[in-house]
Amino acid sequence: MDAEWSSELVARATVHAALGEPARLAIVDRLLLGDASPGEVGRGVGMASNLVAHHVKLLVQAGLVERARSEGDARRLYLRLRPAALAGLVPSGTRQARRVVFVCTHNSARSQLAAALWSKRSSLPAASAGTHPADEVHPLAVAAAKAHGLSLGRARPHHLDDVVQPDDLVVAVCDNAHEELPATDRLHWSIPDPAAVNTPEAFTTTYQDLSDRISRLAPAVHTGPR
Repeated sequence: MDAEWSSELVARATVHAALGEPARLAIVDRLLLGDASPGEVGRGVGMASNLVAHHVKLLVQAGLVERARSEGDARRLYLRLRPAALAGLVPSGTRQARRVVFVCTHNSARSQLAAALWSKRSSLPAASAGTHPADEVHPLAVAAAKAHGLSLGRARPHHLDDVVQPDDLVVAVCDNAHEELPATDRLHWSIPDPAAVNTPEAFTTTYQDLSDRISRLAPAVHTGPR
């Protein structure tokens, strides 16, 4: 009589099977630290678009990857790892930077929360900036930070031109900022704007998404020239 495997064991086996194919593992490696469009994935790993689509479909079925439409240009599709799907698999010291700068459109929520979280997880300095800075940090972002032991009481929005330096590792934490910035070496996190929903729950979800991603990124970045 065949053994009756638990649903958890079956799910884990599905993940391992998905990662057993070099092409799919290469796609996951590309998405470990940041999100990307299917075209960006294909160029990054040297794979034809039809093969990318095939392997992404299997990764989605395995629960490793999810698709999301851009908030900036709805014609764009971004791929992202599901939160905590591969926790602990990022090799340490894979990126070098003197500082990490988180960028979003208004520098009033996502990028501010990300910089505050980073400062708790890494000794590497962090800052935040916006492509079109707001007048103040969003009150619900301040509240979400306070609820998790962080302080944004003195935080103020700044324009990226006044913040970003050549040796910074830039992480665009929204689609609009990513699509507006010039094509440079940076990371992209496709995180929806919680201000569009404007509820405490939306800001808590954003906080958790950022926390999961920073947990993956922090061990992978160490001090040094990029």
